[in-house]
Amino acid sequence: MPYPAELTPSSRQYDPGDFPQRVVKYGNGAEVRMLYGNRRTNMKLSLQYQNVSDGNANAFLSHYRDETFGTYATFQLDNNANVFSGWGAGGEALNAPFNRWRYESAPVVENVRPGRSNVSVTLIGVLE
Repeated sequence: MPYPAELTPSSRQYDPGDFPQRVVKYGNGAEVRMLYGNRRTNMKLSLQYQNVSDGNANAFLSHYRDETFGTYATFQLDNNANVFSGWGAGGEALNAPFNRWRYESAPVVENVRPGRSNVSVTLIGVLE
């Protein structure tokens, strides 16, 4: 079962991460930075899905549990997925071909009324 990309998030929060680097600080306050790559790492994408059916909420839990083995496996979000739908802040750039995603932690499901739930998902960007 793929990530439930047919659902459009109610809200999104994105942290662009940073380039891999090493910082050496000296006793006199000087510092030297060494860049170890040309692509950002540790991007974070937090998604909120409000008022979804319990079946859709279960799809997130199933994907987390059965497909990615929790935070272990990575997956790619489809460029046409509703995850980025309506978001002009660079959705395609977030899902470049070298980007994969993994769960930072388990999806959080909050039952708001019978048959309806809110789901919060936080994904971490991983380079292939």
